[in-house]
Amino acid sequence: MSHTGKVAIITGAGSGLGRATALKLAEKGALISVVDLVEQAGQETVQQIEAAGGKAIFVKADVSKADEVENYVKTTVEAFGRVDMFFNNAGISGPGLKLADHSIEQFDQIIDINLRSVLYGLKYVITEMLKTGGGSIVNTASTAGVVGVQSVAPYAATKHGVIGATRTAAIEYGKDNIRVNAIAPGTIETPMVVQFGKDNPEVFQATLDSIPSGRLGKPEEIANLVAFLLGDEAPYINGSVYSIDGGVTAQ
Repeated sequence: MSHTGKVAIITGAGSGLGRATALKLAEKGALISVVDLVEQAGQETVQQIEAAGGKAIFVKADVSKADEVENYVKTTVEAFGRVDMFFNNAGISGPGLKLADHSIEQFDQIIDINLRSVLYGLKYVITEMLKTGGGSIVNTASTAGVVGVQSVAPYAATKHGVIGATRTAAIEYGKDNIRVNAIAPGTIETPMVVQFGKDNPEVFQATLDSIPSGRLGKPEEIANLVAFLLGDEAPYINGSVYSIDGGVTAQ
C-alpha cells in the first residue's frame, strides 16, 4: 500500500477538506499530524482517526506565523521521524465584497492565511523532505485560482499565487524526488463554505446555480483525489493543477 507507514502533515485538519483527507490517509495506513488553530476541532479529528485504529497527533498552529509553521514540522518529525506527505490546505474565504470595499486589514489577513502560510509550509516541509529522499505535496488552490470569481478578489489573488508557487516548486525540486501539485476545488460542502453562504446568500446562490453538476461537492470527493496525488500511484504527476468543481471551469 502506497500510504502504509508514511507520515503526513495536514493543515486545516480540524474540519472540511483537511479532516476528510486526514481520515482517508489514516484509513490507508498513514501516520497523521493534524494541524489546526482550533484545538477542539483538531483533537476531534485525532480521536476519529484513533477510533478507527489509526495513529495521529495534534499540533496547534496559526499557519500565518512562520515560527508556528516551523514548529508543526519540527513536532511532526520529533513524533514520527520524517515527513513523506504534506497537504498544505488551511485557508479562509474572506467577507464576500468587491475589491475596493475590502479593508486593508482584510487584505492582510487573507494574504497571510492563504498565501504566506503555503509558502512557509513549502519552505519547512521541503527542507525536511530533502533530508530523507523526497516526498509528495498537495497545495489547496481553488477554482478562483484558475479563473476570476466575483466578490472574492483577495482570495482569488492568493489562490492564483498558490498555483504559481506549486508550479515553481515542482520545477525546482522535481529532481530531488519531491512532487508538488495543487487541487482547485469548486464549491465544496465545508463549514467555511456553509458560513460564507449564510453571510452572502445572493452570491452563494449564484455560485450554486453556475455548477453544471447541480450540487455542492463533498469533502470526501476531494480527499480521494488528494490521497491519490500524495501516493505512489502518481509518481509522474508533478506541477499539475486539478480542478474538481462539478464542471464550473469547463464553461
